[in-house]
Amino acid sequence: MTRATLLAALAAAAIAACQPGDQPGSEYMPDMARSPRYNAFAPNRATRSGITLQRPVPGTIARGYHPLHYARGDAEGERAGRELTNPFHPTQATLDKGKVLYETYCLVCHGAEGKGDGPIATKIPPPSSYKSDRVLGFLPGRIFHVVTLGSNKMPSYAAQLSPDDRWLIITYVRATLQGLPEAGPGMPDAPPAPAPGATPPADPAAPVPGATPPPATGSGGSR
Repeated sequence: MTRATLLAALAAAAIAACQPGDQPGSEYMPDMARSPRYNAFAPNRATRSGITLQRPVPGTIARGYHPLHYARGDAEGERAGRELTNPFHPTQATLDKGKVLYETYCLVCHGAEGKGDGPIATKIPPPSSYKSDRVLGFLPGRIFHVVTLGSNKMPSYAAQLSPDDRWLIITYVRATLQGLPEAGPGMPDAPPAPAPGATPPADPAAPVPGATPPPATGSGGSR
């Protein structure tokens, strides 16, 4: 190709690219700048399966989703109580957030004090009181299991409450409505009641009958 021919070709391309008015100029290989668009459920020759929307890889977890590897039922709830740990501590800020969430989502059934006497409790089988012996024995993980998967007449609140919001409510319920301390995984909330007729364990600090008491000590020491 001579120099004159090359200059003529470049001039022709420049003229073709400049169109009058609002018409776009001509493009060389436009598919390199703008790829073809496919609808999600449209056929697609570029994929191995022949469809545009591909099935997620097995084990894929959606962004922001926290899987809970437990089934419904008391046995699974007890296992959740042993294995799950509340990530929040009962600070004033945590309790304030938990109270707002509780009053928004839970008070309508459970009542302001958790007695199961909420405004609609008479229209449904009322929930158990948080002060009942059974519920007092629930570890935080078990309550999280109930809120996440539901129990009896109570539906799941996983769609309404994020995992953090559920834990905040649990922190408020335990500290404020139940008056319970923090509990780690597998730790009972309260010591189990002794069996009928069983002898209660001895207090190691109690004096032994007939033993000589130790000499008293004071902060000033002996002279």
